[in-house]
Amino acid sequence: MKVSYNLTGLDEVAKLIIAKCNHKVILFNGEMGTGKTTLIKAICKYLGVQDTVSSPTFSLVNEYEGDNKLIYHFDFYRIEDEDEAYAIGFEEYEYTGDYLFIEWGERIPNLIPLESHQVNISIENNGLRSIDFF
Repeated sequence: MKVSYNLTGLDEVAKLIIAKCNHKVILFNGEMGTGKTTLIKAICKYLGVQDTVSSPTFSLVNEYEGDNKLIYHFDFYRIEDEDEAYAIGFEEYEYTGDYLFIEWGERIPNLIPLESHQVNISIENNGLRSIDFF
């Protein structure tokens, strides 16, 4: 599924992604500055998160509480190898049944569960964001 949007349509895109998900592991792929964290903020808001959502670039993982659910937000941009993801216990998060939102998942290809979704984000020539979701 491919969708184009601007910031005013972000909430609708967040709802659409959650409605189409049948797995709770979602990878957000895109170049730096394409809006991965911004989209995750909108999804967290839709899921009832009241806390401030920010990129876990240095901590690697942030935990948020939504409407009766936990959400784990990972950012693997700064890791050197998959051993660093093992060191924070990433594989244990997979068994929680909670949402896992992962930025820069391509840095941990051997740890990504088969039952996951990919959201590829890009910026179009007209300045709109485009997601390709599968």
